Amino acid sequence: MFPLIGILVVVGSVAGGYLWGGGHFSVLWQPGEFLIIGGAAFGAFLISNPPGVVFATFKTLPRIFMPPRYNKKSFSEALGMLYVFFRLARSKGNMMLESHIEKPEASDIFKQFPLITKDHEAMDFMTGYMRLLTFGSLAPHEVEAVIDAEMEGIHHEKEALSAGLNRVADALPGLGIVAAVLGVIHTMGALNEPPEVLGNLIGAALVGTFFGVLMAYGFVAPLSAAVANVLNPELEYLNLIKAALMGHIQGYAPQVSIEFARKSLPPDVRPTFAEIDAMCEKL
Repeated sequence: MFPLIGILVVVGSVAGGYLWGGGHFSVLWQPGEFLIIGGAAFGAFLISNPPGVVFATFKTLPRIFMPPRYNKKSFSEALGMLYVFFRLARSKGNMMLESHIEKPEASDIFKQFPLITKDHEAMDFMTGYMRLLTFGSLAPHEVEAVIDAEMEGIHHEKEALSAGLNRVADALPGLGIVAAVLGVIHTMGALNEPPEVLGNLIGAALVGTFFGVLMAYGFVAPLSAAVANVLNPELEYLNLIKAALMGHIQGYAPQVSIEFARKSLPPDVRPTFAEIDAMCEKL
């Protein structure tokens, strides 16, 4: 919702201010300039990023305009699910987790928490480390080191999406200058034309600089930040799972492990202790 409103505000402010000053949109319509800048920017994006990042970026961009995948409800559900698993492991041993982990689709516990079962990345992350619990005693510091290494790789992978867009934003003003210079070169070949024609040619050349700067700072750079805002909660979700698992591996009671995880969440999506306590009593 807010990204769409932001785009409309940018377009409305620039267009409204231009018209207010007596400008004419016909002068700004320069398809050749748009092709130079847009095509070069897209080409630079392809050059500077591997195919996986390119496809993942285009897959992620529509999510900017959708409701957030992770919110207070989804984090609360994850805490409740982890509590149920840890309670089972505490009372009957970690080996009792195996049947649920190996066949999540048939697990009565997973069926109670449908939000996380739809998140394949989080499911793979969680079940992978819970599977380790069934192998026997684990050294907490070694498990934490492995989790940190995996999360660092995931963070790097997700950061590459916003970084790729940010590089395009950095390049756009320069590409606008390229289009403007090409326009000036074209204008130099028409110096024998009357002032009205020369004025239009010079104005068309300057549109390249305008378009490059506007696209960079009005759209692409904000979109880069928006992509990061979409992906950061995914890392927070995995960090929640990590905090809970580390508490369980160190032998804390389920309620304590869940509290560790709850405390790891940002304040805006963190359920209160009373909310989690009431939820756990019902499970």
